[in-house]
Amino acid sequence: MRGAIQNKRVEISQEDAKHFLKMAKVAHVATGGSDGFPYVIPLVYLYENEKVYLHIGNIRESHFWENIKENPKVCIEVSEMGDLHPGKKYACQSALVYTSVVVFGTIRRIEEEKEKELFFDRLLEKYGDPSWTFERKGYPILPKIELFEVDIERLTGKLNEGLIH
Repeated sequence: MRGAIQNKRVEISQEDAKHFLKMAKVAHVATGGSDGFPYVIPLVYLYENEKVYLHIGNIRESHFWENIKENPKVCIEVSEMGDLHPGKKYACQSALVYTSVVVFGTIRRIEEEKEKELFFDRLLEKYGDPSWTFERKGYPILPKIELFEVDIERLTGKLNEGLIH
């Protein structure tokens, strides 16, 4: 049942879901805490080579970090909201236009500096401006960065184009 899409009318192909995952900007990452409560945090991310890559800064005692050390299972959601189409007779018949992708997987920490450098190169390509110039090259704070890789176990996507009725 985990990740199953009940309304097949809105389900998109794996290819379309992966394309959207590559292009979207913010991942909402859910972890489970030892107290039984879920915790969700928005993060920038990369989707490459059938894996999701995430990072956190110099915060080794964060809620996110503590949760994944205890339980490496995560759920990631990315979405883009469109317009709300008004219902014909009733407000409750209104329909939201959206695209969303949900990923279930296992997260692991990456410690190799070369992989961290590659991650930040790709992150700048995705989120940065090609015209940016920097006084110096390199990433001197890499030792303070925690990089993670998520092995995807299940990936689903939905596209709701609004009212069809």
